[in-house]
Amino acid sequence: MASNPAEQLQEEFLSAIQKSQDIVLQAIKTWVESAQAVTSKVPSVQLPFADQMPKPADVVSGTYDFAEQVLANQRKFAEEILQATSPLLPHESKGA
Repeated sequence: MASNPAEQLQEEFLSAIQKSQDIVLQAIKTWVESAQAVTSKVPSVQLPFADQMPKPADVVSGTYDFAEQVLANQRKFAEEILQATSPLLPHESKGA
């Protein structure tokens, strides 16, 4: 359970995203089943250099690995900026 309004809003946003992803995934699965019924009757075509192309799963994995690295670097940078500028920020009193 969220402890503040910002966290509650984030949880609701993530929940809405998950629900919409589930709907899209189910629609794609239905579409694939329909497409398989049609494409199973069509002769396959060999594309030149298809064996040299990366597999779709490798592309997705590599893209997200890269995005994770970028996000981690951005977080580190933001934390270093906060640390460098902290002397200029008002500090809470230790007695409060």
